[in-house]
Amino acid sequence: MIASVLAHLLRFTVLILIQVLVLDHLDVANGQMVPYLYVLFLLMLPFDLPAWALLLIGAATGLTMDAFASTPGMHMGACTVMMFLRIFLVDLIAPREGYEFGMKPTLASMGMAWYLTYAGALIMGHHAWLFLIEMYRFDNFLSTMGRILLSTVFTLVLCLLAEFLTARPKRGRA
Repeated sequence: MIASVLAHLLRFTVLILIQVLVLDHLDVANGQMVPYLYVLFLLMLPFDLPAWALLLIGAATGLTMDAFASTPGMHMGACTVMMFLRIFLVDLIAPREGYEFGMKPTLASMGMAWYLTYAGALIMGHHAWLFLIEMYRFDNFLSTMGRILLSTVFTLVLCLLAEFLTARPKRGRA
């Protein structure tokens, strides 16, 4: 239990630092593609966390990003919405036999199709909330929707890359 909490805290710290020190300074496609890799921390939270803990962790993660990005409440709102959507999405896309106790929502344990659905939907929800709040108007709606889609794809590719790079190989039976 303590090892799991420490692993999550380390993942949180590393992803926030990568976001703040590297990704926030990228200018890809003239600002149309904005990667938010820190959401990978939220995507990797275990299935057996209660809803109140997910919402609290989402709010705290967003608040941390807001402190570094000087965006009062924007990331906090987006991360909280993302965790709210996760509560329903996990039940909606559950395998027929359900989730085993201790199972984690990773690419290695759930498979590519499930992970793309799960991560893609949650990242798109996060980005939609964040960018629509950032614009605070609908006069450039199509441009904002394009930015949401491009940023979602970019973030999803980075999450998949991180999953492939950090996945532990499965041990075969002897």
